[in-house]
Amino acid sequence: MAGWLAGAVREDDRVTVSVRSAAAADRPERRSRWPLSGRRTAGILAALTWLLGVLTIVSAVLPGQRVRVHALTQIIPTPASAAATAIAASFGVLLLYLSGGLRRRKRRAWRAALVVTVVIAASHVLKALDIEEAAVSLGLLALLIGARDEFHAKGDPTTRWLGLRVFFQLLALALGLGMVLLFVNSDRIVGRPSLALQFEHLLSGLVGIHGPLRFTSERTDDVVTAMMLAFGVLIAFATAYFVLRPSEPIALLTPRDEERLRELLARHGGRDSLGYFALRRDKSVVWSPTGKSAITYRVVHGVALASGDPIGDPEAWPGSITAFLDLAEEHAWVPAVMGCSETGATVYSRHGMDALELGDEAVVHVAEFTLDGRPMRGVRQAVSRVDRAGYSVSVRRAREIPTAEMTELLAVAAAWRGAAVERGFSMALSRLGDPADGDCVVVTAHREGVLRGLLHFVPWGTDGLSLDLMRRDRTADNGLNELLIVRLIESAPTLGVTRLSLNFAVFRSALERGERIGAGPVSRVWRSLLVFASRWWQIETLYRFNVKFRPTWEPRFVSFTGTRDLPRVAIAALEAEAFLVLPRQLKRLLRRAA
Repeated sequence: MAGWLAGAVREDDRVTVSVRSAAAADRPERRSRWPLSGRRTAGILAALTWLLGVLTIVSAVLPGQRVRVHALTQIIPTPASAAATAIAASFGVLLLYLSGGLRRRKRRAWRAALVVTVVIAASHVLKALDIEEAAVSLGLLALLIGARDEFHAKGDPTTRWLGLRVFFQLLALALGLGMVLLFVNSDRIVGRPSLALQFEHLLSGLVGIHGPLRFTSERTDDVVTAMMLAFGVLIAFATAYFVLRPSEPIALLTPRDEERLRELLARHGGRDSLGYFALRRDKSVVWSPTGKSAITYRVVHGVALASGDPIGDPEAWPGSITAFLDLAEEHAWVPAVMGCSETGATVYSRHGMDALELGDEAVVHVAEFTLDGRPMRGVRQAVSRVDRAGYSVSVRRAREIPTAEMTELLAVAAAWRGAAVERGFSMALSRLGDPADGDCVVVTAHREGVLRGLLHFVPWGTDGLSLDLMRRDRTADNGLNELLIVRLIESAPTLGVTRLSLNFAVFRSALERGERIGAGPVSRVWRSLLVFASRWWQIETLYRFNVKFRPTWEPRFVSFTGTRDLPRVAIAALEAEAFLVLPRQLKRLLRRAA
């Protein structure tokens, strides 16, 4: 293993240089006009932008200095000063949002930051002659201009027009509601203003400025202006969100890519039990320059989420990892990998990615499995009880199942799932009965001719299987899943199978340490939190089920580029695995908007 890793590192250096050289040849050379370059520059400017946003908000909400306000009112009317204060506070919050885009080197975020910084500098002068704050804003503006070549990440071309559409839709809504408000309070408007003056008043209110209309009640004037200013802030933030939102291309595995992946799996599929799940058709793929390795991924909320180890020859892994990271940087995505092995996490770490242990995979070696002995008494009793209840088990390759029976399996499995969302991303294939998956193994249980349980396994190289789907009738006897797994293990020699990958146990070591005698307070608290979370997610349940079979535990890791990205990666992973599900109405609304 050490020799292989050393070879991988040497190959890493060679492939990385070639990939970057090819990438540099494809795009025009950027000569940085800034003494620092790369991510450090973007990070520094993002931090300065964030600090300016905080300074702007604090300056806007704190009481103005009397001397400055007195001097200002001699030059600028008081309403303009109040409007400038509101604008400064709003754009200060907007700078906080833009700082995240600058850190990811987004070109659109850089352009927006330039405009916002100019507006903030002007508002500082208008609201209270804050020359110091204006100077800071102009200083940041100079830094942004000087480092303009460092912000080149692509934006989603569809979000540009989506942001424009949202802008005009919200603007029309604001003007419509404003006209309704003016109509309701028409008896409090001085004179008979024309329709053009009314629209001018509403448009002025969007930026916090009192328009040409005059009211008999100051309260009515304040209400109209405040409502329009609130709409103005909403329009600004909604437009910025949709324009700066990272692209999320529709993940689609083309037939040609699937064919090439199957060729790699045929030669190297035995290395990773999650390799076959790369054939999910709701993933995209990026290839190494030699085509000997690939990484499949899906973009979720700006996170390019891969799973498992790269597919293919380990010597070509560095090439596909470099291509994956370059693609993520090009589109301002946050790269992350769920469920990679220790070897995969080691290779990813050579490319600047950190790793955290996510849990353990339960692997059962057929030759070592036995139902004898006291530790296996629970499984042995469950199998005997269900067996006496009259269940019959069938173990077959998917290609051996007749079409009519497979159709029945699909219908019954869908009925057992009910309205629940299909979970899984890194360790689920998301399909059943596809003709291309003829090597998969289906384990079924019948009682009195009625299907009561179903397990689906995908190939793990030529001599292994990896659990994909586990379904059963809720009215079936407890212990049915244990019976199905034991019968599969007994049939493994005839299938040429020597190892089985069962469920993945999240934070397995934490659960195990926390229940030991003498465990520390931190371990006990962490275990209590995991047990509490098991009310909604099967964390402890899967661990308890897996440990019955006395498996070998193989650690799995999550690889990521920075600690600050972990919360975002966690949310993206939970949504990809369908543990966090948006309401259907909201998903339908977002789909229509996109």
